[in-house]
Amino acid sequence: MAQSSRPADVPGLPARRSALKLLDAVLRRGDPLEIALHGACQGLADRADRALVHAITAEVLRHLPDLDALIDGATRLPLPDDAKARMVLRIALVQVLVLGTAPHAAIATALPLVDGGPRKLVHGVFGTVTRSAPVLPDPPTLPAAVADRWAAQWGSAMVEAAARAYAIRPPVDVSLRDPAATAEWTAQLGGVSLAPGHVRLPDGANIPDLPGFADGAWWVQDVAASCPARLLGAGEGRHVLDLCAAPGGKTMQLAAAGWRVTAIDQSKKRLERLTENLTRTGLSADVVQADLRQWQPDQPVDAILLDAPCTATGIYRRHPDVLHRIGPRQIAELAELQGALLARAADWLKPGSVLLYATCSLEQAEGEEQITRLLAARPDFALVPAQAGELPDGMTPTSQGWLRTLPDTLATQGGADGFFIARLAKATN
Repeated sequence: MAQSSRPADVPGLPARRSALKLLDAVLRRGDPLEIALHGACQGLADRADRALVHAITAEVLRHLPDLDALIDGATRLPLPDDAKARMVLRIALVQVLVLGTAPHAAIATALPLVDGGPRKLVHGVFGTVTRSAPVLPDPPTLPAAVADRWAAQWGSAMVEAAARAYAIRPPVDVSLRDPAATAEWTAQLGGVSLAPGHVRLPDGANIPDLPGFADGAWWVQDVAASCPARLLGAGEGRHVLDLCAAPGGKTMQLAAAGWRVTAIDQSKKRLERLTENLTRTGLSADVVQADLRQWQPDQPVDAILLDAPCTATGIYRRHPDVLHRIGPRQIAELAELQGALLARAADWLKPGSVLLYATCSLEQAEGEEQITRLLAARPDFALVPAQAGELPDGMTPTSQGWLRTLPDTLATQGGADGFFIARLAKATN
């Protein structure tokens, strides 16, 4: 007589167990998804299994309010947010409703994740929900706290645009080592260009297999992320500090534009990736590992690009975990760090030189409020408004002169990440 299958023998169970660990790391501990992924997937040798763990977790986070609404509609008493039964139900339901997994396969890998009474609860709630053939809302519902915070800053129309953008797979943009070859690479890659040195790739492009990747002719970089370096223009051999530089997209832009670049970052691992990118593209920069709160240059420089550490809420389309990890406390802590770094960097410039400040955040505390505060404290600095001709097609500076990309920026072309970018000039005397 054949022995009955143990829970550990269920095909696909290790990947679901890893997804459960990863969700717990993000939602309970507040760890970034991409950083926690490695630890959660230890023991999974198959790349397909690791990809499945990422897909399950990312889609649970993207649809979390709507999945919870289905679960709460099928239970007599609400489950605690961090209850294992709720976590397991999220994993099982998202497989059926988003990833196309058959219900019997989803529940077969869900039940072994819970023990005792909760197993019966999971089975019952899953059956009640799936029998009603539900469809998740399109676009997904943003977490209430995020929607309220953004509505207070930007208005309800922005929140609606953010939800629409959340439902669409973000396009892949690349920056070119040689902007003069934009037309050639646009044709060769089968994409569209929104600016010199930019190509937006067609959907489904397999990056490593595309022409020019191995040769270092281009690198992946969202069109909004390419704007800070654009606003510094041609380097002509002048010295620029790229602060918080890794993984190096802006470093490569600056080097390609003729700047003598010193790239500084605190993370050794991220600097290793920056160095790899420089090697692949054949570009050069002086790479320094340092904490900017202690480091300073030997002498004043011609320009500084500070892509400051931030909450990264502007890249929520690619990293849905930020909508669940980031709240007022994290925003306030990072805003304090940004202010400190801005104040230090402002003292490292030659008279008449330029400071470029950027964050990939949709929070005004990390953008508009930082520059307003700096200008009030430092009368030797003045805003240099961005000009429409310096920016990609479809992007326009605000009336204040800085650039703010929101979820409706380039909406008809696939959108762009959320960024704040300001260019400041130091007085000549």
